[in-house]
Amino acid sequence: MNRDVFITCAVTGSGQSHKKSDLVPITPRQIAEACIEAAKAGAAIAHVHVRDPDTGAPSRDPALYREVVERVRSAGTDVVLNLTAGMGGDIVLGSAEAPLPLSPQSDLIGASERLVHVEELLPEICTLDCGTMNFAEADYVMTNTPGTLRAMAARIQAAGVRPEIEVFDTGHLWLAKTLVEEGLIDDPVMIQLCMGIPYGAPADPNSLMAMVNNIPPGWVYSMFSIGRMQLPYVAQAALAGGNVRVGLE
Repeated sequence: MNRDVFITCAVTGSGQSHKKSDLVPITPRQIAEACIEAAKAGAAIAHVHVRDPDTGAPSRDPALYREVVERVRSAGTDVVLNLTAGMGGDIVLGSAEAPLPLSPQSDLIGASERLVHVEELLPEICTLDCGTMNFAEADYVMTNTPGTLRAMAARIQAAGVRPEIEVFDTGHLWLAKTLVEEGLIDDPVMIQLCMGIPYGAPADPNSLMAMVNNIPPGWVYSMFSIGRMQLPYVAQAALAGGNVRVGLE
């Protein structure tokens, strides 16, 4: 059991939660205020996505990240900023019968472009989604090839930013170990176990412990699950020796 748990709060995420509640932070000012509020409530880390201020849709505009970061840093809070680098790996097939051409909803860019905001703003942490997977929707694939991840890991390392490796299934943990063995990620290694997301690792204790038991000694790990399983995973994380992520992801 971990009796010295740190909390990460995902203050807005990239999903459609803004359509379910008008309390979801959308503008850079709202997102920054949510980071500060989370820190005052006990979160050590704020996990930051940004949204289009007009529509609420997920965005990867570096200017929006800059405003959030500058607002948080100028507020005098000591919260650790963790900026997502997961945007830009979205493939949406045309349909089951005609997968090509890809849907206009696709957003697939190169490793360098995915890290523009990270290299400009130098947060303490950024995410590295360590694998490709089907992601609930019928024709959507979250795409993170080994080649892309190697290129991203090298750039993150050169920037002096700490990567938080997002692990959605057992094979992603295997790939994370490979990147560490290749010298692309420095100690101490930090990972996030992301449970219950179709169709990665299910949110059950056996699946969770299968991954926990394969985490190398010395690695720092957090975990979360989505939806109604979020609160049970706060307890399970501490019992399994890990740390906690809560919030809107």
